[in-house]
Amino acid sequence: MGEKKKILARIHKLGLLAVLRGPSTELTVQMVRALVDGGVTGIEITYSTPEAAAVVTQLKEICGDRILLGMGTVTKVRQVEEALEAGAQFLVSPHGERKLAKAMRKSKLPFMMGALTPSEVVRVVKWGADAVKIFPGSLGGPAYMKSLRGPFPNIPMMPTGGVKVSNVGEWFAAGAVAVGAGSALCPAALAEDGRFDEITKRARDFVAAVNKSRNSS
Repeated sequence: MGEKKKILARIHKLGLLAVLRGPSTELTVQMVRALVDGGVTGIEITYSTPEAAAVVTQLKEICGDRILLGMGTVTKVRQVEEALEAGAQFLVSPHGERKLAKAMRKSKLPFMMGALTPSEVVRVVKWGADAVKIFPGSLGGPAYMKSLRGPFPNIPMMPTGGVKVSNVGEWFAAGAVAVGAGSALCPAALAEDGRFDEITKRARDFVAAVNKSRNSS
């Protein structure tokens, strides 16, 4: 199995990516430590985080293979190159753009592109996306993604936005291969208040909800 397939299989096995928009380099690293303490090891550092690439480089040194580490909110070609140099293992974009997709494909890293409508879903897959980030997931909810999977049952979909502990089961029942959780799992405000124990608790709750959902499906 190639490296790309191994990473995709790991994402599927974990079932959960924490989408971090950290307030600072130091606090973001502490947020990741708190998430790992709670059992969340799929980490997506978004480009909305200050010095995002430097954070990824630092986390690679601190956590090594204990975490699966990618970069999200990738919107520019130069960010693809930067993420690759920083050591990112996967890439996520909130939207679909041909030029960006070409750069992501060239990186050889697994990548997801954001889409919402049927036409957008098909388009990003044609451009080479390994999975589709259904974003914002809150707009249509699990029922909408289930409808999308009707005509596209073989396209891997990962909803982000609107994913909560209370509805994780609905997302997996609708056919999600994994879910991305941001503010419901690791809000920046908790880090700014130093409440890393709360982030760890939320991580445990999310992991339990994901495991329960998959065991019952």
